[in-house]
Amino acid sequence: MNALTRKLESSRFLFIAWSMVAAFGAYFCVYAFRKPFNAGTYAGMEWLGMNYKAVLIIAQVLGYMLSKFMGIKVISELAASRRIVLIVSLILIAEISLLGFGLVSSPYNIIFLFFNGLPLGMVWGIVFSCLEGRRFTETLGMGLSISLIVSSGILKTIYLFIVRIVPGISEFWMPAFIGALFLPLFLFFVWMLSRIPPPSETDKLLRVERLPMSNADKKQVMKNLGWGIGSMVVLYSLLATLRDFRDNFSVEIWDEIQPSRDIAVFSQTELVTGVVVIVLVGSLSFFRNNIKGFWLTLQLMGFGILLSGGASLLFQNKLIEPYWWMLLLGMGLFLAYIPIQVAVFERIIALFKLKANAGFFIYICDSIGYLGSVGLLLYKQFFMRDLQWSRVLLNFSYFTTILCFVLLFVISFFFNRKLGIQSPIAKKIQDFSIY
Repeated sequence: MNALTRKLESSRFLFIAWSMVAAFGAYFCVYAFRKPFNAGTYAGMEWLGMNYKAVLIIAQVLGYMLSKFMGIKVISELAASRRIVLIVSLILIAEISLLGFGLVSSPYNIIFLFFNGLPLGMVWGIVFSCLEGRRFTETLGMGLSISLIVSSGILKTIYLFIVRIVPGISEFWMPAFIGALFLPLFLFFVWMLSRIPPPSETDKLLRVERLPMSNADKKQVMKNLGWGIGSMVVLYSLLATLRDFRDNFSVEIWDEIQPSRDIAVFSQTELVTGVVVIVLVGSLSFFRNNIKGFWLTLQLMGFGILLSGGASLLFQNKLIEPYWWMLLLGMGLFLAYIPIQVAVFERIIALFKLKANAGFFIYICDSIGYLGSVGLLLYKQFFMRDLQWSRVLLNFSYFTTILCFVLLFVISFFFNRKLGIQSPIAKKIQDFSIY
């Protein structure tokens, strides 16, 4: 094993390839424990007057959201030596919960999806902690982020394929079946993660060493950057809510906008999105200058926000087909969402030489984001019950586009002032205002 680690340290190409494959594979498998249940429709089922699938998603998201709040402390203070044991333990708890979901009859099995989501929310932070604080973190993080983009769609296709060839498996047992199928693969990719060498001295010089944070460290960071971080949290939360809604109800949305679609459409749209995102976001690693990299990241996010809103406008006016709406909406969302996970906080830590780690910031964002996701689901159930899923997605995409664009300008001006430089975005607005 030492020989393998030395080889990874001596070969940049092998190190990047190994790390990306390990991160992609591990988090792809995590989705096998989280998402397959929502490929089912649970047709005709209700609980307390609510759509049963919506109740199941709310239960899981509540557990996932609570996990994110817990992760603010757990992930930010996690020592490297504890990563592997913790991640394996969390996945085993998630699979045991899925077994309970299959064993116990409805509606009592709802509680098992809460306990399924509870451990899974911390897995992303553990995987990313193996990658952050390096010269090529944006590139390495692409393996993790692409799995986030493509996994759900591919697993929905796998789910529907298994239903066709093994029709005897119920919607309640299918999640545990798929989880068990992917467990050996998950353990293999976790082993790959365990072989990734720690950041080099050059990495520490360029991106700052990432250390477990104390409560005093967290308070100091928020005291100095609270307004900027707070605005980023709200922006991220809106994007996360929209992304989660589009993903959780993609089967129902496609049934409304194009009932004749092939089951492969779920993976096709996400794979195309994944290729575009990995090229554009991964290219940010080429900019070693942290100031330039930071502003380019914000500009890429702005492009993504406009793309998602523009796609909805074109679809509503029947200028593009349903396929292109779902593709471009998802692509825009991820071009704005993924950079926050793998690039924005990386650059902020390096720019301000913070004693911090990206997990602390991301888990603040995720905890609020999933709170928004639960809120939108509950609002749909009680106040928009008769409104189509696709119409909810369309309306919320407009709301998200407008508010996120405003927040992006607020963030730009805040960090422009903090850095004491003239950013490309702020300079253009100030030059315009002179006239």
